Amino acid sequence: MSALRLYDTAQRQVVDFKPLKAGEVSMYVCGATVQAAPHVGHIRSGVNFDILRRWLTKTGFNVTFIRNVTDIDDKILHKAVHEEIPWWAVAMKYERAFAEAYEALNVLPPTYEPRATGHITQMIELMEKLIENGSAYAPGNGDVYLEVRKLKSYLTLSNQKPDDLLPAGDADETYKRDPRDFALWKAAKPGDPSWPTPWGAGRPGWHLECSAMAHSYLGAEFDIHGGGLDLIFPHHENEIAQSEAAGYGFANLWMHNAWVTTSGEKMSKSLGNSLQVMEVLKRVRGIELRWYLGSAHYRSMLEFSFEALDESATAFRRIENFLQRATDLIGKTPDTVIAEEFAAVMNDDLSVPQGLALVSDWQRNGNTALTNRDAAEVAKFASYIRGALDILGCDPFDAAYAAGTQDLSSAVDGLIALLLEQREAARARKDFAAADSIRDRITAMGISIEDTPQGPRWSIS
Repeated sequence: MSALRLYDTAQRQVVDFKPLKAGEVSMYVCGATVQAAPHVGHIRSGVNFDILRRWLTKTGFNVTFIRNVTDIDDKILHKAVHEEIPWWAVAMKYERAFAEAYEALNVLPPTYEPRATGHITQMIELMEKLIENGSAYAPGNGDVYLEVRKLKSYLTLSNQKPDDLLPAGDADETYKRDPRDFALWKAAKPGDPSWPTPWGAGRPGWHLECSAMAHSYLGAEFDIHGGGLDLIFPHHENEIAQSEAAGYGFANLWMHNAWVTTSGEKMSKSLGNSLQVMEVLKRVRGIELRWYLGSAHYRSMLEFSFEALDESATAFRRIENFLQRATDLIGKTPDTVIAEEFAAVMNDDLSVPQGLALVSDWQRNGNTALTNRDAAEVAKFASYIRGALDILGCDPFDAAYAAGTQDLSSAVDGLIALLLEQREAARARKDFAAADSIRDRITAMGISIEDTPQGPRWSIS
């Protein structure tokens, strides 16, 4: 098997992945700011990094996966005023909404899921270290800032220059030595939640929390840091700045997934085009939405449309139909086998689209084998498909989906069986016009009918 190679944002190229410790991988992925229900753009990151985690685990690594929750933020405080409930109730409400969406799409729970408000002590300790070594300063108004001009490696991830930056705009610029300095800690405003520190009561800046929590759970240096493309600047740049200024090695490799777009624009609340996950799941099943979100390469934009989603869901149902027919022929659930070709494309920077092309080939060859009643060939191709679907988190035999799939399959089977019985009855009484009408109605639903000596068989077209 070829070695795993991944694209490192910092080096701007695909590199060999070499974990710090043999057989183990430490990952930190930026999670949600829980101020609203998740849309499909939010959840794509969860799917993409879940695929990476599954592949690392399948290839023998023991993975420690950290995904944080930002449960204190300006947006959360604003939403609390709007919804007329406490800020912590807003955070809890939407943290649960994210958990529900992750579960619906079979995103594995993280090894640990730290909340920002649970790690204030670690943040204070980090700020003390930064002030002591001269990297940060407390001007006396209760804020604490990181002095970016002192950082030689600042902006190497986003490839920018300090002079080109606009003011950080995250606190009162009056107290900053340079408007580009960013806030590690914000002084409390009347009525806002706050925690006591040596510099005054306040709350953490957005960037500080991830450095403190990554260090707490993974140590001074870890293997992979992930997140959405929009986090490269300022969030990830500032994480690097405050961590390296404290003397930490921080992340060895940086990975970023691209956006879900609508009409060419990033999906976001401000554009008013966000699509909440639980609303979309009224149209398709979780396994089908996951299949769609995971189908593009993680570094490629995914242009969302309901037409494309429906086409993707239909294609996935054909795969399910093949696996069910394979199960009927071989008399058992197909095995789960990782084909060498699939391993090769996954090791090439998680090239999922190439993996899906392999699945399509296996499905086509498997259908030919089904026609020929070649059980050995059917079992082989079905096992390859299951192996790929397992990594993609879309195995219909997975316990996470099995109950719902079985219920849906039973309902579809029953409805189509009823129509086929009506068609057979019409043919028996030589009412061929009625029989053809029923067949046309079934075909219009995307179902193919094959008349065999054993009776009619159906499959998704």
